[in-house]
Amino acid sequence: MSASPTMVENHNAAGKMGRFFTTFFKENRGIIVALLLMVVALSILSPVFLTQANILNVLRQVSTNACLALGMTLVIILGGIDLSVGAVVALSGALTVGAMGNGVGVVPAIAFGLMVGLLFGMANGSIIAYTKMPPFIVTMATMNIARGIAYVYTGGRPIRTRDASFIELGIGYLAGIPLPVIYTAILIVVISLVLNRSVFGTHIYAVGGNREAARFSGIKISRVEIIVYAISGLISAFAGVILAARMTSGQPTVGQGFELDAIAACVLGGVSMSGGLGRIGGSMIGVLVIGIINNGLNLMNVNSFWQLIAKGLVILIAVYVDMLKKQREHRG
Repeated sequence: MSASPTMVENHNAAGKMGRFFTTFFKENRGIIVALLLMVVALSILSPVFLTQANILNVLRQVSTNACLALGMTLVIILGGIDLSVGAVVALSGALTVGAMGNGVGVVPAIAFGLMVGLLFGMANGSIIAYTKMPPFIVTMATMNIARGIAYVYTGGRPIRTRDASFIELGIGYLAGIPLPVIYTAILIVVISLVLNRSVFGTHIYAVGGNREAARFSGIKISRVEIIVYAISGLISAFAGVILAARMTSGQPTVGQGFELDAIAACVLGGVSMSGGLGRIGGSMIGVLVIGIINNGLNLMNVNSFWQLIAKGLVILIAVYVDMLKKQREHRG
């Protein structure tokens, strides 16, 4: 008896899914094993760790870094860096809440906050593309500009909001899942499709892998750079708006150090700082590692200063192990 077309399609789909997970595990086995060991250790050390409430809390807390890491992954694969993301988080949140306080509706205010992030991203990409200035310098400058505007606009003080519909965007639930987690999951799917299933995603890898070869292939490098940085700015602004909703305020001080956590997540997930290599899935595992470290140490009442030391050591070890693995693969 011959198999029906539906059975064949299901078998092929299952085979592709199996190959995907096998490849994904091989590419990220080091960080996945480390993540599992951390989960087991923290489950033993804290009975609260594996409770549903804590798991949802971890996912909610890492949603902001996950958003920033999505944009940062694209930027680093391109061969760049974006230090402005944390400042854009603060600025977009403050401007959105401030606009609502001045009588602007929720939707136009959010659109305004997102537009500001998009413009900052486009400015980063345009300056880098047309002046050939190093991305580190350009985005460090725009980081200071965005942070400075946030301070000037707010007078250095939080701007509060009582708009229930806006606050619900940050603290609400859908089917028992926090809304920020759902937003992040949708963004992960969208950015993964862009990176892995589109011509534009191929261009990002090509430019990051070898700029000259990409140029000779007819890829418009300047356009790719502007779009990638624009995406990073837009996602950062979105993260800022949702964070402001969660905090019921726009705060000029929020987001300090967020860019470093996003970069760390990407590096932990195997994204090459030299460009051309990396996957969204790996970066998201890196996000979980950082989030679980923070959560686990909080549950054990470890001083926040020691948390910084622990996080730094984990990042150093993970990068060193990844470097050794790549050296072995190169020799092989």
